[in-house]
Amino acid sequence: MGKRILIVEDHADIRRLIRMTLEFEDHEIHEAANADEGLAQVRLVRPDLLLLDVVMPGSMDGLDLCRLVKSDPTLGQPSVILLTARGQSQDVEVGMGAGANAYLLKPFSPLKLIETINSLED
Repeated sequence: MGKRILIVEDHADIRRLIRMTLEFEDHEIHEAANADEGLAQVRLVRPDLLLLDVVMPGSMDGLDLCRLVKSDPTLGQPSVILLTARGQSQDVEVGMGAGANAYLLKPFSPLKLIETINSLED
């Protein structure tokens, strides 16, 4: 069995593309449309991996959710891959400083996403 993956992305079309990419890999896929929903899903499904958009509407963005998940051991300590169009070196630095395990720039190829996920495996 693959990983339990939670996609937290406010654009439904991007969520759908990520889901289609990951379904070939025998993963259990869950989705949330914003960071608040994402936090509720983290508590409910205990994902192995979070795919987090950085810029989202709501009371939290992806960086906030990443920091929260990484700082709270009761949330299972999932790996986090940030997915964002923000590619400046300081953006990457902030993302990694928030606790992300990897940082992927949009648009990314399905192959790059799979390679990044596989690189996080123990």
